Amino acid sequence: MGVTLRLVRHGETDWSAERRYTGRTDVTLNEAGIAQARALTVISGDRYDSVWCSSLTRCVETARLMGVTADPTPHLQEFDFGEIEGLTWDELDTTAQNGLLDFNRFIAPGGESVTLFGRRIDAFVEGLGPGRHLLITHGGVIRYLLRQSGTDADVRPGTWRDIDFP
Repeated sequence: MGVTLRLVRHGETDWSAERRYTGRTDVTLNEAGIAQARALTVISGDRYDSVWCSSLTRCVETARLMGVTADPTPHLQEFDFGEIEGLTWDELDTTAQNGLLDFNRFIAPGGESVTLFGRRIDAFVEGLGPGRHLLITHGGVIRYLLRQSGTDADVRPGTWRDIDFP
């Protein structure tokens, strides 16, 4: 038996609505995000072998509003954007834009490298063991895991994707 992950992106925040790079800043859900999280109750009754969420407030709130009991962990926190935290694409300099486009080798100035980000996520997933696991986390974490499974998608707040690992 392999590992099946149901990956839920937290509900919308003011920063995600403004398309700001939101990593470790602990922003809360806005009204739309609260409604999105409540709508996720449609999947909360499914059977999971474990339920985890990022320890950042927007994920903890989403889990609570979904009606699930999730174990918070810093391993599922978003990428640390360092000095570009809170900026929009248009506010970034060319170096940061090009680095983000060449994502796999990107190192955020004053923040995290994609390599270390991936190692953190891989170590967490490898520790889950076989079964079906619900992870309430961030767009960057979900996109990283989707890429690891051979797909990619822009995952909007309050939505989910299912992926299987052998």
